Amino acid sequence: MSYCKAILNMPAGEKRDLHQRYHDHLYGFPIADDNELFGRLILEINQAGLSWETILRKEQGFRNAYDGFNIIKIANYSEKVVDRLLNDASIIRNRLKIHATIHNAQKVLELQKEFGSFKLWIEYHHPREKADWVKLFK
Repeated sequence: MSYCKAILNMPAGEKRDLHQRYHDHLYGFPIADDNELFGRLILEINQAGLSWETILRKEQGFRNAYDGFNIIKIANYSEKVVDRLLNDASIIRNRLKIHATIHNAQKVLELQKEFGSFKLWIEYHHPREKADWVKLFK
């Protein structure tokens, strides 16, 4: 059974528990660590076109595959690492999303130099409407 079918066929209780753990321990809690903030961005990048349940099920795979969300390491990924990621079934294997993650890590390093941290850059632009955040992140 494919991974997507496995999620669609997941019992309602498991889906509820998956969301409950996310909301009890991650969603809405302030994050001070830039690598963790960037990790949330990685998850959001990969969620495009997929269910959030798929991403939640693969969160640990993303963490492992992307070196604990270490921005510096990700910004310096080579094509050899891209090939490794494209063969890693624990994440979303999409070349465009992988390259977007690497590009965004490089941009976050630039923001860190200018603002001191990714978190401070986000705070500098706070508050904004969702549409403004979308434009800003593009």
